[in-house]
Amino acid sequence: MDVVELSRIQFASTTLFHFLFVPLSIGLVFIIAIMETLYVVKKDDKYKKMAKFWGHLFLINFAVGVVTGILQEFQFGMNWSEYSRFVGDVFGAPLAIEALLAFFMESTFLGLWIFGWDRLPKWLHALCIWLVSLGTIFSAFFILSANSFMQHPVGEVLQNGRLEMNDFLAILTNGQLWVEFPHTVFGSFATGALFIIGISAIAFLRKKHVEFYKGSFKVAIVVALISGIGIALSGHEQALYLVETQPMKMAASEGLWEDSADPAPWTVLANIDTEAKENTGELKIPYLLSFLSYGEFSGSVEGMNTLQERYTELYGPGNYIPPVKTTFWSFRVMTVLGGAVLALSIWGAYLYARKKLVNSKWYLRLMIIAISFPFIGNSAGWIMTEIGRQPWVVFGYMKTEDAVSAGVTAGEVLFSLITFSALYLILFAVMITLFVREIKKGPEHDIEKTDPIADPFTKEGQHAFS
Repeated sequence: MDVVELSRIQFASTTLFHFLFVPLSIGLVFIIAIMETLYVVKKDDKYKKMAKFWGHLFLINFAVGVVTGILQEFQFGMNWSEYSRFVGDVFGAPLAIEALLAFFMESTFLGLWIFGWDRLPKWLHALCIWLVSLGTIFSAFFILSANSFMQHPVGEVLQNGRLEMNDFLAILTNGQLWVEFPHTVFGSFATGALFIIGISAIAFLRKKHVEFYKGSFKVAIVVALISGIGIALSGHEQALYLVETQPMKMAASEGLWEDSADPAPWTVLANIDTEAKENTGELKIPYLLSFLSYGEFSGSVEGMNTLQERYTELYGPGNYIPPVKTTFWSFRVMTVLGGAVLALSIWGAYLYARKKLVNSKWYLRLMIIAISFPFIGNSAGWIMTEIGRQPWVVFGYMKTEDAVSAGVTAGEVLFSLITFSALYLILFAVMITLFVREIKKGPEHDIEKTDPIADPFTKEGQHAFS
């Protein structure tokens, strides 16, 4: 493998690993904020206990996420220096704002929240965790504004051999951003909700702390249900926008080689032959692709062969068809798991309302497995978004093969890829160990008096820290 392929593998592996923690942080802290707000409004200590317990798990996840995220920005300079030189004037601004505003906001108010129990007024302490939640959402917004520019460049001018920003407001109002952002946030809320639901399901099966986990389940299942609906609606909006701005990605995600019929059927399954540029053994749903593409049950969708000819005339000779199989199947994995999240949320809400939840063993066992659904779905969505844009790193301006650092060798990238992968596996094992330890302690566990600083949530721990 050459340096470009290895650099792509390294960036994909580190980004996918980092993206396991980001949605969970966004989703968990949002639900924790709801729990503490219920404590302030209802003056019921069970909600305070819930906020503290899930707060422990959030802090572990947040810490690991910060560590894994540091490497992401370093890679732009290490492996992708040509990209950084070409687009840094545009790309650097939202990343800088994310670090200076969003991350500092998260860190500052998270510190106040950790050490502010029984020191700050209840309403002010709850406001701190809401500001942490808002910080995580701001962080996602500015990261996605940079990514959206790569998908659909706006607010830029090409001069002096590089892209330069001439309208920052255009970047923040990019249509691509405003279809990506809600979809990502709803996916993150679903990640946090199913994490809490899955752990609650384990407790129900073991008959431990049932009342505590019932309260947690109630809050989480409402968030999951709303998020599932939000994922479906925002995903549809994204498809409508994709047809206009990146029709090649849309065609690849459907395995559509030639222009479709009118109305266009949606391909559920297909045997894709990329060499012959045709599909065999297709299973289709009539009218559905037209609805996904245009919001109505009529309209033809352009195929990859037609778009290849157009792009060749527009951008010059080259292959502008992305890896079709990866784009096609990652889209279906994302879609199926997103639908599963909504269906399971409706089922869970029904069981809770009918007071059948704790005894519904099949549902509880399924929800333990379903903890993984948002993680896999989020990853599949990211893969579809990035692979479907190929061969571009910045659509219409720069190809991925031209973005790699000139002075980096394949051996150096391979060595760092192996090293980082090993360290990430160790980090992941440590995180899982900490998660399991905290969950086993349960919501009622006491901190050893010999080491009060071990838990900053306790009053003794706060005094020891001071």
